Amino acid sequence: MIRPQRLGKDTLPENELKEDKKSCHKFGPCGVGQKAIYLNSFYIDRQYYVPMKSVKRVFKRIAMSKGGFTGRGVFATLPYLVVEFDDGRQKQCNFKHEEDVDRILAYIEDNFPDIPLHSEAAEQKLREKERNLEKKRLAGNISDTARNNISILDNAIKYLHKDSDLYLNLSQSAKKKRVYDRSNPAYKWVALAITIIGLGAFFYGVYSVITHAGFGIYFLLFGLAAIFLFSGASVLPTSKNNKHYIEKQLVRSIDDMQRYIKTYPDFPVPAHYAHPVVLKRMQDILKDKRAETMSEALEVLKNDLKALNSSVVVEQEEYDEIVAIKPMFLVMDYK
Repeated sequence: MIRPQRLGKDTLPENELKEDKKSCHKFGPCGVGQKAIYLNSFYIDRQYYVPMKSVKRVFKRIAMSKGGFTGRGVFATLPYLVVEFDDGRQKQCNFKHEEDVDRILAYIEDNFPDIPLHSEAAEQKLREKERNLEKKRLAGNISDTARNNISILDNAIKYLHKDSDLYLNLSQSAKKKRVYDRSNPAYKWVALAITIIGLGAFFYGVYSVITHAGFGIYFLLFGLAAIFLFSGASVLPTSKNNKHYIEKQLVRSIDDMQRYIKTYPDFPVPAHYAHPVVLKRMQDILKDKRAETMSEALEVLKNDLKALNSSVVVEQEEYDEIVAIKPMFLVMDYK
């Protein structure tokens, strides 16, 4: 095993580092062990490590391409994991799948609760929002019913965090179904044609190399092959990218959540909406005196989500919450 390069002031002995990296939980190109977080370079997975003693905060950063909030554009969103260590220095790691960033953050939250999971700016905004809600709650003297429901929701949030994979699977399977349902079937045929062209360019490039057809043509043909293959293959129907598989994954994630909350007395929302962000936003609605009961808070939340579309501008923190839960409501038609 190649020893990863250290980031931060602290260091780990060779034997501890080797064992910790070997047993770390992998999330995309990064990993989390008991003693360090392992980060990728642009090309190599888990090439760096930051000892847990040096980690100050870990958070998600989203780079928006044109149309990022609408889901349009070439890339829509580019997810990054940011680890902040000694004296505010940061290491930003690019991820292919945003769900891997969500999973690594959920794992850190469960296993290292003392590590902040938001940037300093985001923390300030969240604290300010909480203070405003608390002021409204105190000034408005919310009812005992609402106060009791806030406490019930808080306990339910803690229960969901005991198995974060369940609600993450629920959110991700809903996102995939939503994306698949909105995709134009004609794109798959276009992707197939592009991929065939890419393969043709690739094999012709190999032929050019063998027959010494010229140096420049190699870069052109191999470059075209890479562009066509990577742009086309991502939307091609595969064993895990077809209607039957995607719908089956959604049903399975709901069934898994249903079995999990079955042992919890009177869980406040149906299994298909059992996500901490849903419960948190219901708490905010109760604190803001927009509802008193659970059912009323859920209906208000549904109306809030319906009103959010591509023309509405939101803060980054709220955007993260919306994209996590709105697909769950859309695929269930808000029922």
